[in-house]
Amino acid sequence: MVTVLLFIGGVLFVAVGVVLSIALHEVGHLLPAKLFNVRVSRYMIGFGPTLWSRTKGETEYGFKAIPAGGYVAMIGMYPPNPADGSVRPSSTGMFQTLATEARSVAHEEVGPEDANRVFYRLAVWKKVIIMLGGPTMNLLIGIVLMAVLLMGFGTPQPTTTVSLVNACQVAYGSPEPTDLSTCTKTPAAAAGLQPGDTITSFDGKDVTNWTTLTEWIRASAGQSVAMSYQRAGKTLTTTITPVLTSRPVVDASGKAEVDAKGQAVTVDVGFIGVGPTSALVPESASAVLPAVGSNITQIGGVVFQLPQKLVGVAQAAFSSEPRDPNGPISVVGVGRVAGEVAAMEDVPLSARVGTLIGLLAGVNLALFVFNLIPLLPLDGGHILGALYEGVRRSVAKLFKRRDPGPFDIAKLLPVTYVAAVVLIAMGALLIYADIVKPVNLFG
Repeated sequence: MVTVLLFIGGVLFVAVGVVLSIALHEVGHLLPAKLFNVRVSRYMIGFGPTLWSRTKGETEYGFKAIPAGGYVAMIGMYPPNPADGSVRPSSTGMFQTLATEARSVAHEEVGPEDANRVFYRLAVWKKVIIMLGGPTMNLLIGIVLMAVLLMGFGTPQPTTTVSLVNACQVAYGSPEPTDLSTCTKTPAAAAGLQPGDTITSFDGKDVTNWTTLTEWIRASAGQSVAMSYQRAGKTLTTTITPVLTSRPVVDASGKAEVDAKGQAVTVDVGFIGVGPTSALVPESASAVLPAVGSNITQIGGVVFQLPQKLVGVAQAAFSSEPRDPNGPISVVGVGRVAGEVAAMEDVPLSARVGTLIGLLAGVNLALFVFNLIPLLPLDGGHILGALYEGVRRSVAKLFKRRDPGPFDIAKLLPVTYVAAVVLIAMGALLIYADIVKPVNLFG
């Protein structure tokens, strides 16, 4: 029962965090819009029927039934039709009609007193700031949460205390033998090391961290070395001879490197057969921005490969293939992971809370990256439209041509509708996959 409650608590923690992130994203649009005197008629969290709303000043604030996003409604998002809203029958088509209706909706709340308060009349730099405000808010949230995680909780770092001792020498990638009595013992097992021992010296040198100890062990293959360790408050000494064996080459993040064929890259080094315990070690403020940058780069890579990744998600969802743990997941998948983390009763509470904060940081950084994709209806599409307007007007001014005026982004509505359908389909696929074939991060 406690495990179930913890699982629900983890899901609710992330759910509330995501809703707050969406709300603050829209605040990122709202504040500069009001600063630039654009009339904002509605600030809504969610879509569909309105559950609750209250009007303050000229803006209606509220919550809608489907918490799948939010929006800020600014009057005059599109320029009016050149011919006072009319179009010739011969040029009318489905998309032309949709564009005309969109312009009409954008101006239905515009009164004579709002002539200079419409969005489309803004300077290009003001449009960019307003549309960039939402993603920037998610970036700032991600930075703050990452700072809380790294500086407040810390990151898992290996200690000099042994967590496991391998009983048998086994070639890398081979299974552990079933009969441990006939196998060749690892140097650590032969020397009598046990889980919980803290290694204090190696070859006469004081051991201060696991990384340095690993380097010494790897460089000592075939050499008989004196090693001291503490057990139950007593200092013990033994002699150990690291064996030469193939071990995987890992990158800076600790992930095993692979070659062009997907095979692990290995190197022959000294090995004794122990693994370290880990502890949360707070980091300095200087580690925050590099960590954020690394996360953004990783997320950008996933977004760049999204079509290919989604094919893999679809294949896994409708077959027996496993999900790629490094692939995209929906908010449903994030909630499930949060629930699993919260329910790990054998993991310290601080570590679980830190992981949940890290999940929310990742969600916000993903929202930052995703919303900057230069495609309508995302913020990046509006930013691209504003920049195009600026370039077009600058070129006209350079060649002393008539000012073409604001760019009519409503002309891109066909692309918008197609993109919206694709985004909805992608979201539906990810949600379905996260239900029937969730990502397995914890074995």
